[in-house]
Amino acid sequence: MPTETERCIESPIAVFQKCSRKEEKSYQLSKTESLSFMNIEMATTMNKQKDPGALDQMMKKLNLNRDWQLDFQEFLNLIDGLAIAWHEFFLWISQKRI
Repeated sequence: MPTETERCIESPIAVFQKCSRKEEKSYQLSKTESLSFMNIEMATTMNKQKDPGALDQMMKKLNLNRDWQLDFQEFLNLIDGLAIAWHEFFLWISQKRI
């Protein structure tokens, strides 16, 4: 039985593989697949997003090799950035309650 940490490592791999198999380039997310990922897997976050150009801005920052596909490393950079932002938000909230 995997530990909680092992499940946390497995989860982004499973989501990436599920989302990246829809178009011809497996194991990379196209812009369309990235948008689908954000709207389905990150629905709560995207519902709060008011900027219609936010996905394009994220793709430009994340897509280091400029092929308009997100490989697994670039996808992890997205997950990493979101995790850091959420962690900082929760710290900020906890400090406000003190």
